[in-house]
Amino acid sequence: MGGANVFLTGPPGAGKTYVLNAFVKRAKRAGKAVAVTASTGIAATHLGGNTIHAWSGLGIRDSLTPEDERWLKGSDKLIKRYNGTDILVIDEVSMLHGARLNMINRAAKILRDNDEPFGGLQVILVGDMYQLPPVTRGSMQADFVHLSAAWDELNPKICYITEQHRQADSDGLLDLLQAMRADDVTESHFELLQTRIGAKAHEGQTLTRLFAHNIDVEAINDRHLKALDSTSKIYHMSTKGNKYKVESLVKSLLAPEELELKVGAEVMFVTNNFSEGYVNGSRGMVIEFRSDGPLVRLLNGRVLLVEPFTWTMTEDGKSVAEATQLPLRLAWAITIHKSQGMSLDAAEIDLSKAFTPGMGYVALSRVRSLDGLYLQGINNMALAMHPQIHEFDRALRQVSAELAAATEDIADEAPVEETVADVVIDEALLQKLKDWRTARAQREGVPPFMIAHNTTLTAVVLHRPITPNQLLTVPGFGSRKVEAYGNDILAIVVAHQA
Repeated sequence: MGGANVFLTGPPGAGKTYVLNAFVKRAKRAGKAVAVTASTGIAATHLGGNTIHAWSGLGIRDSLTPEDERWLKGSDKLIKRYNGTDILVIDEVSMLHGARLNMINRAAKILRDNDEPFGGLQVILVGDMYQLPPVTRGSMQADFVHLSAAWDELNPKICYITEQHRQADSDGLLDLLQAMRADDVTESHFELLQTRIGAKAHEGQTLTRLFAHNIDVEAINDRHLKALDSTSKIYHMSTKGNKYKVESLVKSLLAPEELELKVGAEVMFVTNNFSEGYVNGSRGMVIEFRSDGPLVRLLNGRVLLVEPFTWTMTEDGKSVAEATQLPLRLAWAITIHKSQGMSLDAAEIDLSKAFTPGMGYVALSRVRSLDGLYLQGINNMALAMHPQIHEFDRALRQVSAELAAATEDIADEAPVEETVADVVIDEALLQKLKDWRTARAQREGVPPFMIAHNTTLTAVVLHRPITPNQLLTVPGFGSRKVEAYGNDILAIVVAHQA
């Protein structure tokens, strides 16, 4: 919050995303303009942000030519974007090439007409160097971001968080993961994993299967779906916005463009929606189809009606692309790469085809306990980590400890506006709005979600608008919806409060 450039790091499950989100909210409340980006589309959708490739305007360029630099100087849109930003966040930097960070640094200097690192932007880098490295074509040498000239220029403060919030320390799994990070894997750790090879799941236990290669994942999901003796229902993704932006957004999503489901299909939620009761990685089974979506029973027994979710790509505070689909994917199997960022109660993992250092670490660290780990195979690469990262990590820990000892805690903020978590929802009003939605949807012959999502109705309950202008400030309501449904909704709210 003091304006320093920072590298926020730590092992999986330590809370990097939690800390990042808290910082972003606080910075915005302090009046800062924050650009939240990530090195991959999957990570960007988890944060509700954009890829650094798209935000930077550099796309998939491998270098900046003199022609590119002249183009940058003449781009009013990028000049406005870079100069309208105070803080640039880049998540999952372990997968970002050093050459790309150099390009962003150069572009920022040009566009902000400032020779300070990144043109004077405050830069927050987030990630874990032990996780999947940048993909390098035609070279065995990884182009690690921390070896770049831009990293040296930035000279970020190191904030290394270590408290573990995913794995318990009683069954050996956390010890194994820590040993992998410390380059101290022993025979006893291999013996520990041997106890989980071929282990059988408990009766009725739902497992997520992780594989190194996408071809294995697709084959397993397809085979299991075809084996279900029930009728298919297909849900198609709808999109709007700039054609090329839409293509980029769709490629970044875990939700498929065409989702085929059957009763009995194992599914996984692919985004966070706390108000609806699911998070990215939540598992369940389709138990019924309704006119407005499938019913999914979560592992905890709760049954949810799954409504379409809209992902948005924003640039300069404006939506440039949207994609709407059920926030689900078939979940008999997923790739290890796509599992990054998830927490799983139980997983069947095949590491017999692990092909890059860090892959086994990412897979094993998804699981909360050894009891939830079911290994199908393991090869020599499975426990390998990039050797050059070990020394770097030790240095990070030391520098972070010194910084922590010399840094005072920031003062608590003054009370801010209430959040959903602080408010007791008026269930009676919410039910009245849902009953109205159902009746209106039947009258118009459309699914209820096309009238209003549950989250939109919940926002109405929280905001209690009584005028059209107040309704316009409620998330999910634009001028067309207010014109079409505003009188009905406002009448329900006013009558309920009478």
